[in-house]
Amino acid sequence: MIRKFIKWFISPNEKPLSTTVSSISCRLAELEERYLCLLMDVKRLEEENIETSNCLYELSNSIDAVDARIDILTLENWNKKDV
Repeated sequence: MIRKFIKWFISPNEKPLSTTVSSISCRLAELEERYLCLLMDVKRLEEENIETSNCLYELSNSIDAVDARIDILTLENWNKKDV
């Protein structure tokens, strides 16, 4: 059984080496292209994430400002009723 494996391992491949190298290089070029596209997608998503985070902070600050203004108006209203 081991002899059979060694014979198989040492025997030449059925495909010529140039075809294998050519197919590997084509596959490598395809993977590099996909990698670059995915890298651009990641960069775009990171930028969108930053924009979304900034919008959320702005909304939070606006809500806090409105809440503070409501508190001030409520206190003024209460003070006027007590007088």
